Amino acid sequence: MDQDWIIGLDIGGTKTAVVAGDRRGNILRREQFPSDPGRGFDDMFSRIAGCMERVAGGMRSQPHAVSVSVGGPLDVLKGVVLSPPNLPGWTRIPLKELLGGRFASPVYVEHDGNAGALAEWYFGAGKGCRSIVFMTMGTGVGAGLILDGRLYRGASDVAGEIGHVRVAEDGPDCYGKSGSLEGYGSGTGIARIARTMFPSLSPDEATPAALHDAWKNGSPRARDVFEAAARGLGRGLAMIADTLNPERIILGGLGMRLWEALVVPALRVYEAEAIPEARAACRVVPAQLGERIGDIAALCAAYDQGNLLETE
Repeated sequence: MDQDWIIGLDIGGTKTAVVAGDRRGNILRREQFPSDPGRGFDDMFSRIAGCMERVAGGMRSQPHAVSVSVGGPLDVLKGVVLSPPNLPGWTRIPLKELLGGRFASPVYVEHDGNAGALAEWYFGAGKGCRSIVFMTMGTGVGAGLILDGRLYRGASDVAGEIGHVRVAEDGPDCYGKSGSLEGYGSGTGIARIARTMFPSLSPDEATPAALHDAWKNGSPRARDVFEAAARGLGRGLAMIADTLNPERIILGGLGMRLWEALVVPALRVYEAEAIPEARAACRVVPAQLGERIGDIAALCAAYDQGNLLETE
């Protein structure tokens, strides 16, 4: 089995994980560290490389492939990270080339939304479906599209950058424009909504986790923040259903963690706005893989591009 293992990287703006996994989605080893991209690309890449060496050192052979899930936009086949909003300083980074210099193994790079969509399609809530949309909801918002049984990247690898779509005339300024979906479905956007609505909140009190704790304790302010975020998120869900007519919209990250506080009120907006036929065909569900999804998604570039997935 050791000859068939894959090293996977889940690179995000908040945390980065390095895993060793097999061809069936099983995680064999794992390490994680805070990304802290503000320290610069060189520092972060050095920490990634060191983590990869430690994970690989626990295996009995070299990895069959290196697989990466990272925020877009990026040139997938060249493996060049262009300039993700949640990774400042990662501008035209030749990640595939840099990682290829560390391991004598093929390197595959994929947009994190696409990788999450593949993970849920292979192993989770999208299994057995022909068309799904997987939404990443973390530091930013993106999506991966499986349409008619295949991953869809678009003409220039930016299909699924739904965080950039404007769903309101005005709102939190995220992803380069006010009122974008990222402003309503990301941790960054929710915190900005909270601070705008209630300027007395400290940064620590305005995080999604703190707001969720307050919401569970019956805070009217937290409820109002989530209701405001839900209006924009619900419009975005309706737009996705109406445009792509998928069988599933699968929510990862904050979508599954804040389901009752954020998604339930968003679904009321979605149900009011989506075309009835699109709504009837589509279920909005949390990621079935739960908190494991990032680790499994880290392996999916190799499964998809390298044809390395082994099914039972």
